[in-house]
This record gives sequence, C-alpha cells and structure tokens, in this order.
Amino acid sequence: MPFSFTSEQKQSMLWLALAFALLLLLSLLGPVLMPFIVASILSYVLTPWVDKLCALRVRKIGLPRSVAATLVIVILIAAVLAMVLVMIPILQKEIPQLQDQIPRFFDKLDEMLAPMLSEFGIKVRLDSTGIKALLTEQMANSGDVIGKAVLNSIRVGGTAVLGMVANLLLIPIVLFYLLMDWHSLIRRLSHFIPRRYVSVTANAVLEVDDILAQYLRGQILVMIVLAVYYSVALSIARFDLALPVGIITGFLVFIPYLGYGLGLVLAVIGAILQFDGFSGLVWVAAIYGIGQVVESFYLTPRLVGERIGLHPLTVIFALMAFGQLFGFIGILIALPASAVISVAVKHLRVSYLNSPFYSQT
Repeated sequence: MPFSFTSEQKQSMLWLALAFALLLLLSLLGPVLMPFIVASILSYVLTPWVDKLCALRVRKIGLPRSVAATLVIVILIAAVLAMVLVMIPILQKEIPQLQDQIPRFFDKLDEMLAPMLSEFGIKVRLDSTGIKALLTEQMANSGDVIGKAVLNSIRVGGTAVLGMVANLLLIPIVLFYLLMDWHSLIRRLSHFIPRRYVSVTANAVLEVDDILAQYLRGQILVMIVLAVYYSVALSIARFDLALPVGIITGFLVFIPYLGYGLGLVLAVIGAILQFDGFSGLVWVAAIYGIGQVVESFYLTPRLVGERIGLHPLTVIFALMAFGQLFGFIGILIALPASAVISVAVKHLRVSYLNSPFYSQT
C-alpha cells in the first residue's frame, strides 16, 4: 500500500517550508536587519524600565508610554555620549605620545630579537629604520597594486561608513516604536503559535526569558565592576592609558577570554612602551592575574551564577558559529539563540528519556 500524507501532515509540511523560506530570506537580508535586531535587543532590555516609568504617578496621572520611552532612549544616548566624551580627550592626549614611543618599541624589539635571529642565520633589523626600509622596498615593488587596492578600499570603506551611520541613526527610531508597541507585538506573535502548542511554548519562552534576564543583568554588573577595577588598578600603577584599557577590558568581558585577552595585550604593549625594564610587565601580570581570579571565582559565580545553564564554552561556540553563519548579525543574536537552544535541548532530553525508544529493554 503506497504511503500517503494526511491533510494535517500536508499543512504541517507547508508551514514548515514557509518558515524555512522566511529564515532563509532573513539570512539574506542580514545587513538590512542590523538596526532592527540591535533595537530589538535593546527593547527587550529596556522595556521593564519603560514599564516602571509608566507606573509612576505624576500629579496622580500616569506617565504616558511615549514620554517614558523617549526618556529611556535619551538616557541611553546620553550614557553612550558620556563614555565617548570621556574617551576622546584621553585618546587625543595619549595617541601622540604613543606615536612618539613606537620607534622606541621597535628599537627594544630589535635589541631583544635580532641576536636570537642571527643565531639561526636570519639577519634582519627590526628597529624603526629597518622597518621603514622594508616597507619602502615592498611599496616600490608593488606600488601600482597597492595604489589600486587603496583606492578600492576607500570606495568600499566610504560606502560602508555611510551605511553604518545610516544604521546608527535608524536604531533610536526603531527602538522608540518597539518600546511603544512591545507588549502588543508579543501578543500578536503569540497568535501565530498553533493552539495545541501554546502552553508548551509559553513555558519555554518564560524559561528563555529567565535565562536571558539573569545572564544580562549579572553580566552587566560584572562588566562595570571589572571596568572600574582595571581602570583604578592601572592608574595606581601609573599607566598612561589606564582608563581606556581598563574600560575596554571590562566592557568586552561579555565575550569570554577575548575581552580579557585583548585588554592584556594592550596593557603589555603599554608597559613595554612606557616603562624601562620589567616593572611594567610585573604590574600587568599582578593586576590581570588578580582580576582573572576575582572574575572567575567570585564575580561570575555570584552575579551571573552557574544555574542559568550558559557555560562560557557554550557562549564562545555560539558567538563563533552564528558569526560564521550570519556575520555581525549572527554575533548579535548568538546569546538569545543559545538560550533558546539550551531550553530546547533540555526539553528534548526530557522527551528522549521518557520515550519508549530509550526506556524499553
């Protein structure tokens, strides 16, 4: 007897095919979706604050949601601008000093590595004079190619900068409308769920929301504490670039080991450029060693907690996998997607353990 699909199975296959086509279309529209995804993530984080402002009573009248949403967006933009305004004067002061110290860095590098390389028969000068001569020789040999590449990169880079500026200007606008209609949007999306799966889906969404809420709140606290610690500790050690390096190290800690590694590299470079001998490197080793121990054994377990189910390796893999598949958009959705996947895997595990396929002997 030939196998035939029932009407319900045909409808299920049709809707699954449409869902797959929609996901494929969204992946192709990745660059266009960037401001919408960023605004959606910010809206998810900021909606509770808008709700709290709306619950306030000003002269016995509730604060309108439009006013609350505008106020939250203004505070967010002010916080970002304040950070930029703090960083710009420091960088304006320190970058010229860094440029003056770069030749010293290459001279020290030549003193350290040139004798070692000469033992292997490699004669090369790594000081500023040798680097300049090497670059001049390479540019002379491939001047036309480099010129064309530079012109092409300028054209492509100019278009990319214009697109980035347009996206940045679009984010607050999209964020405002999402904050205004967040709850009604969630209700509308819930109507698309098949009625027999409403209860299961609602419970899964609550689990995902709990995981994300705990992770985001705890991680933000960890970022702030570490940014303050590294900035203050490097300032005590008299590092010229203490504030920007400390802020970068702390605020990039949400990417496990990458933020710490980048901050450590910047601090080591600063120590080599600024200090004579190994005193700067000793300070860097002590500061970053203590910071890593405090983060791993106290801050992350206390403020983030292991019970959320997102292991650091899971976050690393999610960032790399979604970044490879969807580019920058994938990095933005990696955390929510990993939370959804972790909840789905947990439910699949329970279903598998309760299935006859597993339990029958």
